[in-house]
Amino acid sequence: MKPKIDHKSTTPLHTQAELYLRELIAEKEYQNGKLLPSEVELSKQMGISRNTLRHSLNKLVNEGLLVRKKGFGTKVATKGISGRAKNWLSFSQEMKALGMTVHNFELHISWVEPERDVLSFFELGAGTKIFSLERLRGKENFPFVYFVSYFNPSIGISGNDDFSKPLYEILEEKYNVKATLSYEEISAIKATPFLCKKLNVSPDEPVLFRKRFVYDENKNPIEFNYGYYRGDSFVYTVESERK
Repeated sequence: MKPKIDHKSTTPLHTQAELYLRELIAEKEYQNGKLLPSEVELSKQMGISRNTLRHSLNKLVNEGLLVRKKGFGTKVATKGISGRAKNWLSFSQEMKALGMTVHNFELHISWVEPERDVLSFFELGAGTKIFSLERLRGKENFPFVYFVSYFNPSIGISGNDDFSKPLYEILEEKYNVKATLSYEEISAIKATPFLCKKLNVSPDEPVLFRKRFVYDENKNPIEFNYGYYRGDSFVYTVESERK
């Protein structure tokens, strides 16, 4: 895969490099354990400095997508599923496609200092507080997913919006921010006492954990989202075309 780095673009070089690396590590050979090219090779291919490349690599390491071993190299972490899907849908759109009406059972907003992975995604320093939205959602009389979303402070969300409406419609109509690209990681985790209470599941039941990284049309990060689904409520389908 040939890197497409536009040095004249307003999108920072490290952001372009990060998006290229995400596509690169999704390729079968790297998913099967092949080492990534060295920093020297990658930086030369992209036409960027090693410091810029290292910034992008460190971000993927912090997200748990890559593993680096001194004297050995960098490879894809062997956990969960990581991929990129075209024509991805918001939760409201997914529900609508199934003929269901979304119900919000709980909605909480706050300004918090998130964990390091979230700060790294938005390229923010330690101690920065950002807007957080937590929602318990599902269909009538059946909550089955708990979402925790963090938003880039550059968007300017005030917290006074009607978050019962579709989130991405609010971002586009009020803040002129259009969500166009999403990367996702999906794994199974053990239900915590908090999730047992929210999703009405027993401690022995698995919960589907979905992590989503959302970008706007200029490939700027806009949302870092955690989704916790009841195991009996969610099926993830991947359509692949062989050429």
